[in-house]
Amino acid sequence: MAEALEATMLICFGLSWPMNAYKNFKARTAAGTSWQFILLITLGYFAGIAAKFVSGTINWVLAVYFLNVVCIAANWVVYFRNCAIDRERDRLRKEEDAQDAMAQAHAAR
Repeated sequence: MAEALEATMLICFGLSWPMNAYKNFKARTAAGTSWQFILLITLGYFAGIAAKFVSGTINWVLAVYFLNVVCIAANWVVYFRNCAIDRERDRLRKEEDAQDAMAQAHAAR
């Protein structure tokens, strides 16, 4: 029974990660995403996996932990992709600002 409850907790908690990855993928920005939070969750999953091995309770619930690790890994991929998009967006904005400043300087002459 304890295994079923642990798996239920992991499944309920783990369902949020694909939804979060999808939301962030569509947002195309890392703004509002906390890499520290994702890191803590990742470490928590690895601690849970390690606990299974240390306690010798390697069972089917371990598969649910690994499924959640895959889902959180997708969040990392989306986070780094969005960081790259943000950097490119900032670079383009700076170029546009520089061009606007040059155009204003020429117009003022």
